[in-house]
Amino acid sequence: MSHFIENQKWRYATKKFDAAKKISAADLETLKEAIQLSTSSYGLQLYKVFIIENPEVRAKLQPVSWGQSQIVDASHLFVFANIVDVQDHHIDEYIQNIAKTRGLKVEDLQGFGDFMKSKIVTLPADKKAIWTSKQTYLALGNLINAAAELKIDVTPMEGFEPEKYNEILGLNALGLNASLVATVGYRHEEDESQHYAKVRKPKQELFTTI
Repeated sequence: MSHFIENQKWRYATKKFDAAKKISAADLETLKEAIQLSTSSYGLQLYKVFIIENPEVRAKLQPVSWGQSQIVDASHLFVFANIVDVQDHHIDEYIQNIAKTRGLKVEDLQGFGDFMKSKIVTLPADKKAIWTSKQTYLALGNLINAAAELKIDVTPMEGFEPEKYNEILGLNALGLNASLVATVGYRHEEDESQHYAKVRKPKQELFTTI
């Protein structure tokens, strides 16, 4: 924790990226691993993360991202896409993964699997979609924090048209929905936002001890 707070004070929502600076392959793998290790409800990770490098695809996404320059200028564009309609097979695949990873028998995990199905699969479709979309924000948190450790900038974005992203990236056919976007790279020296004082509520207003 010696540098964690310092790095959190360093980071900010970058408004202008340096398009000439690219994330190294090693650092990209670290960011991917940080996302992979993110907490999620039951450990299910009911989402996929698309890392968009193709400039032509990013050029198509920019107009449906409120025209924001970060979409095309950042080193990488991460699109978090939640599974819209969780079904039994999503739970079964997770149970099989647990069994394989921990050397257990699938049948010994059936009770856990049935419990998850009873709590998740039975939900109305709209509630399932909302719940899985929230999971992507947990993964985003790990991305932001890991990137700050590497002095890599991340700008989380909700300013985009999910339906258009789904269309351009072919997500509907995969049962996915673009829930969250993050541009990742290095701040441009001309980005004035990096010099702004960080504005946060005072602790006495933010926290209540009961």
